Amino acid sequence: MSRIRYIGVLALLLVSVSAFGQKFSVSTNIVGYMNLGTMNMEVSYAPVRHWSLTAQAKYNPFSFKISDRPVRNRQQAYSVGARFWPWHIYSGWWVAAKLQYQEYSTGGILSRKTEEGDRWGAGLTAGYTYMIHPRVNLEFGLGFWTGVKKYAAYDSPVCGLTVESGLKAFILPNDIIIAVSYVF
Repeated sequence: MSRIRYIGVLALLLVSVSAFGQKFSVSTNIVGYMNLGTMNMEVSYAPVRHWSLTAQAKYNPFSFKISDRPVRNRQQAYSVGARFWPWHIYSGWWVAAKLQYQEYSTGGILSRKTEEGDRWGAGLTAGYTYMIHPRVNLEFGLGFWTGVKKYAAYDSPVCGLTVESGLKAFILPNDIIIAVSYVF
């Protein structure tokens, strides 16, 4: 009798877990790692048929030395947003909007100039999600964000003199996405 009860409880759990099917996803952007090792993760929840809510974090603590020049794109960035899926959740075309905060220190990439500070803003992204397997997707997307930054700029990557500082508006590319996503 106890085996029948055990099997019944197990079947009930499996049915209740499968009722949440295709509601959550976790993804990581492969292109992000090519940005000097920026680690990233996005979690998503689909409360209704055509919408998903997202939360994303990016983190890069690394500095490199290339040709005796320090190079870095250190950052920690956090965003929350929503995606609209015209056809199906986690499959096909989508457009997204988000609010984002970023603390950054960038230098030595295009010139010896270094800039660090904080950015606040909103972004728009569009893309396509290709279903490889019922639980694994490949996402492609492109986006930008705009807002305000409070910054200080220095004339060299290490121990430079301050050449500029203040509050300024910006528009930047933000999302170049080739991501792997797990849906559950």
